[in-house]
Amino acid sequence: MNTIDDKKLDSSFVEEVRNTPGGEKIVDCFACGTCAASCPVREFDERFNPRKIIHMVLLGMRDEVMNSDFVWLCSGCVTCQERCPQGVTITELMMALKNIAVKHNIVHPAFSMQAAEVYRYGRLYEVGDLNARREKIGLPRIPEEPDDIRTILDDTGVGKIAREVIGTSD
Repeated sequence: MNTIDDKKLDSSFVEEVRNTPGGEKIVDCFACGTCAASCPVREFDERFNPRKIIHMVLLGMRDEVMNSDFVWLCSGCVTCQERCPQGVTITELMMALKNIAVKHNIVHPAFSMQAAEVYRYGRLYEVGDLNARREKIGLPRIPEEPDDIRTILDDTGVGKIAREVIGTSD
């Protein structure tokens, strides 16, 4: 069992999380374990445990949370959130933790790759011949102009992450 070095704890971490949209209800958790018991990701990967992540944040274990794969494993299915007896918005909390990590230039490689695809195409995949098939059956074309999306990504700093993966600086 690992011991926790109290000198490495950051008491401001929980406040940063509480002040980030999605993290406001973190202190309402009373560690019942409903989230962990209902998490489909946890069934396949024991490292992902929403209750443990919340506990680590409350303790101030900033480095351990921010530099782990934990928060990036959340699938966003909201099962934990729907079942939480305290109304902790766990899916939103995981998003808040991701946002805090990115704000501190801690970016998971999977996020970087997704950001690059969205930057390139305005979505996670290239439209390709899908529009021709859609037109044949009377559906509208999927817009292929990523400029508005790129503006948003650039304004939030994610564009820089995406361009690093793509290998461009423009």
